Amino acid sequence: MTTSPKKTLRVLGFMTGTSLDAVDMAVIETDGHDILSFGPAGEMKLDAESRAIIEDAIDDAFDWERDEEEPDSFEDARMAVADAHLAAALGFMAVNGVKSSALDLVGVHGQTVLHEAPTPDLQGRTVQLIDAASVAEGLGVPVAYDFRSADVAAGGQGAPLAPIYHAALVRKAGMEGPVAVLNLGGVGNITLIRADGDLEAFDTGPANGMVDLLVQSRMKKRMDEGGRLAAAGTVDQAVLDAYLAHPYFAASGPKSLDRFDFSLEPVADLSLEDAAATLTAFAAQAVALAVARCSEQAKEIVVCGGGRHNPALLAAIRERVGVPISTAEDMGWRGDAIEAEAFAFLAARCRLGLPISFPGTTGVPAPMTGGRIVEPGAE
Repeated sequence: MTTSPKKTLRVLGFMTGTSLDAVDMAVIETDGHDILSFGPAGEMKLDAESRAIIEDAIDDAFDWERDEEEPDSFEDARMAVADAHLAAALGFMAVNGVKSSALDLVGVHGQTVLHEAPTPDLQGRTVQLIDAASVAEGLGVPVAYDFRSADVAAGGQGAPLAPIYHAALVRKAGMEGPVAVLNLGGVGNITLIRADGDLEAFDTGPANGMVDLLVQSRMKKRMDEGGRLAAAGTVDQAVLDAYLAHPYFAASGPKSLDRFDFSLEPVADLSLEDAAATLTAFAAQAVALAVARCSEQAKEIVVCGGGRHNPALLAAIRERVGVPISTAEDMGWRGDAIEAEAFAFLAARCRLGLPISFPGTTGVPAPMTGGRIVEPGAE
């Protein structure tokens, strides 16, 4: 009996993180199982006007009750995010000689403005804003989007979703489990690829997000560049202990967080440097606790996400985690493109009807696919 060959798709993926810094883009070729080749990758910085529109939606999401109509600002943000994606894509494709006719699919995450993990009594809520239809129309390519809603509706956390792609990266690198991939974004998350190939994943805790918010609230900067503020400060152990006493860290995965689940109030009376040092130590200790909660000890941890550029954060993690740590670049991976690549990979799996979330990654009862696809010209 012969089997039909696996379908190869060339997909452009996008990711916009909670830092509201840029639209990341990457092209990969995949059959939904393996990464067959890497195409170009790049980014476009978000302009101040788009960022302000998105921040208005985030502010409104704080006060949005479940029984209310969604805030008007959500629709404005959907269009702003779509316009930014379209402008980014057209510029990126022109520079790299990528024609729409050469793409089978586009995968867009959209901008997260709300993430509420489920509780025993209440289903979770997660909102990623983008007008996917306008992106499909502008590019003339089908667009996969809304990757988290089905998972949440089935009782899952809706996050993290990149683990199946992390596993593909580890496999392509020829690594054997147990291996962990640690993503340091606004919120950190860890994927353990076990020795038997099964996946475990969950959010570790705040990573860059709280330090970013601290710096934005006290300076005209977006982040602690190079970890210099944290390196110049002293950790307030009492504040750190209070943060770590949160019940989140006593719970086992799957579990997820929003970057606003922890307040900056405990560091309000600290100097900027001491506050940055304390929040950086908090992020690092959260990673250490997460590594200890994995069912197998990884032989190696590969770090990706923007936090890998922060020497103070990486040093703090290395101090606390008794496992060899490499960066994405050490493995030959494109560290700044991994999340965009991941949503290209997830888009392909959506198109092919393959699962994107699993009991060990989001807590859904069984492996399940997710995402929706809108075709160009659809209403």
